[in-house]
Amino acid sequence: MELGRLEYLQALVTEFQVSDSPEAKEQVLANLANFAYDPKNYEYLRQLQVLDLFLDTLTEDNETLVEFAIGGLCNLCLDKTNKDYILEANGVEPIINCLSSSNEETVMSAVTTLMYLTTPQSCQQTTALPVVECMLRFSLSASRRLSNLASVFLEDYCTPLQVEEARNLSKHTAVGIPLPKD
Repeated sequence: MELGRLEYLQALVTEFQVSDSPEAKEQVLANLANFAYDPKNYEYLRQLQVLDLFLDTLTEDNETLVEFAIGGLCNLCLDKTNKDYILEANGVEPIINCLSSSNEETVMSAVTTLMYLTTPQSCQQTTALPVVECMLRFSLSASRRLSNLASVFLEDYCTPLQVEEARNLSKHTAVGIPLPKD
């Protein structure tokens, strides 16, 4: 007998919660992040509180889990209901904290997620001065993907005044976010 979509996703969430194996948790979270790519799954993932699971996982020490969690959030936040949920759950701060990851995929997903989460109401958070300063540094990265994405963020989501203010900061220690390693 074939499991329905909701039951299958529930089984994944349960497996993530009960597993002690880091590898199993990584595999399950990778699967959930992939399911987050399909709008047909949004309602089920909300019902199973997978957005909270992803948000909670952003603070884990396991860099692979963080990568998959931010990837899942990135996939989910294109949906308005999910976007509103993430913003109301104070999800911007842990997403901003992902900008300091040494994993380039995590950083790329974090930048993209911040772009998707930027609204007239949230832009004060998503384009705060430390974030803009970080994007300026990322725009100088040797990684073309990262420098291009950061440049798009600066051009499309920040005002010229914000960019200028970040450039003029006398001390670049406000956030101290290092560039990710390849």
